Amino acid sequence: MGAEQAATVRVLLADDHPVVREGLCAMLESDPGIEVVGQAGSGEEAVTLVGRLAPDVVLLDLRMGELDGVGATGQILRQAPGTKVVIVTTYEEDSDILRAVEAGAAGYLLKGSSRAELIGAVHGAARGETVLTPSLATKLFRARAVEAPLLSGRECEVLRLVGQGLTNAEIGRELFIGEATVKTHLLRAFKKLEVSDRTAAVMTAWERGLLS
Repeated sequence: MGAEQAATVRVLLADDHPVVREGLCAMLESDPGIEVVGQAGSGEEAVTLVGRLAPDVVLLDLRMGELDGVGATGQILRQAPGTKVVIVTTYEEDSDILRAVEAGAAGYLLKGSSRAELIGAVHGAARGETVLTPSLATKLFRARAVEAPLLSGRECEVLRLVGQGLTNAEIGRELFIGEATVKTHLLRAFKKLEVSDRTAAVMTAWERGLLS
């Protein structure tokens, strides 16, 4: 296990198929550092049990009746922000992965993952890491690339300087371009980011990792 694993990770399983839950439970409890504290057969039940059991990690099926894994993830994290949610599913569409991660899930695993991958993901999520089945990492990056607008290098430079509090005139002097050109770059960035002001543009660009 390793000396760094100081405490047992408490896990809640949520899947609408009892056989799947039992299989996951057996794999997880073969690791002495993991304790399965509860099982849920629906998204609604998972949300309720999180409030009652306070697990460290929740393994959620993606598609479960009225409240799916993405919806349950949002509700769980609103009531228990410190809980880590990992989606475990048979589905690997780009849009599903992106929805889950955007909802706040700490990871996304396929049900065909090995025992070692599953156990490693639980411990990784508990440590605050993002865990993805290797084959899904590329899909996530591709989905994010499609979703995120591509700012030009100059537009990024302008937004970084806006973030530092510079006026359009000051940005123009810094970049050796006219003030009107600065405004043009800003307007283009606003359109790509679907915002209407400087502050929102900078915040949105940072949140989407475009200025990192």
